[in-house]
Amino acid sequence: MDLKTKKILVTGSDGFIGSHLTERLVDMGLKVKAFVYYNSFNSYGWLDTFPKDKLAKIEVFTGDVRDPNGVRTAVKDCDVVFHLAALIGIPFSYHSPDCYVDTNIKGTLNVLNACRDHGVKKCIITSTSETYGTAKYVPIDEDHPLQGQSPYSATKIAADQLSLSFYRSFNTPVAIIRPFNAYGPRQSARAIIPTIISQIAAKKNEIHVGSLQPTRDFTFVLDLVDAFVAMAENDKTIGDVINIGSSFEISIGDLVKKIKAIMNSNAKVVSEEDRKRPEKSEVERLWASNAKAKQVLGWSPKHTLDEGLKKTVDWFMDKKNLAGYKTDIYNV
Repeated sequence: MDLKTKKILVTGSDGFIGSHLTERLVDMGLKVKAFVYYNSFNSYGWLDTFPKDKLAKIEVFTGDVRDPNGVRTAVKDCDVVFHLAALIGIPFSYHSPDCYVDTNIKGTLNVLNACRDHGVKKCIITSTSETYGTAKYVPIDEDHPLQGQSPYSATKIAADQLSLSFYRSFNTPVAIIRPFNAYGPRQSARAIIPTIISQIAAKKNEIHVGSLQPTRDFTFVLDLVDAFVAMAENDKTIGDVINIGSSFEISIGDLVKKIKAIMNSNAKVVSEEDRKRPEKSEVERLWASNAKAKQVLGWSPKHTLDEGLKKTVDWFMDKKNLAGYKTDIYNV
């Protein structure tokens, strides 16, 4: 699919990954509509940090993916939809699972119905490696069983299955992208890498984290954006699921050491019980197979973990960026 002639909607464009994707699409000279979460502050999230000339090229739609009427209005006249809007914090899903059902499942259903009604040519649904749960084998490929080990992951599994059901039932042109642990500039402190970096950047004597033993497969956000674009351009992705990961695992403990070395920090690492997931809910191991992404999309990560971490650290070390983070608060 040639995106140059298409109008593109990005839900969740005000967030971490969504803002990077929106920026890339604008830089490609594409016609972009950004669906941002309605709020009384008229905040466009991370889009507000764009240069004025870049923001002026974006059609901003304020709404709520939980509202089917607003979603239908947003999708109208669009050819391609990137659906990224979601609640993603795992600890908060223990506290408020109803919100995750409403946003992640019902919100996705609203997007699917709107895409079906308006004859959208491609709808890319954003999944998560958390749908796999703790690895039963590694590297994790797309045939790995799905395991809902948190309310968050359970709602994302449901959203994925709903999406595939629309493809099978109505031939809705759905493709599912399943990222493994994205990181980079603009990510919220509810994620582990910004948690570590922001505490060191704020010159804390102690770095407070959760469990140190679990492993993760980290993907730099700009590499992930490459994969989103490739998913949209490639017609072979319709009706399919594709993992996007580095095919490299690292424990949280070793990750902390790596970031400390990059930032020349001697801070003490403290593993807090309050930051740990319930035992049976913790995903102990994630390690992606990206063989399918390489074969179908021709995609592979351009950044090593060290390169991506250094770029992320540089962004956080800018005082105006760090000022947006509350390093004294545990962000669930």
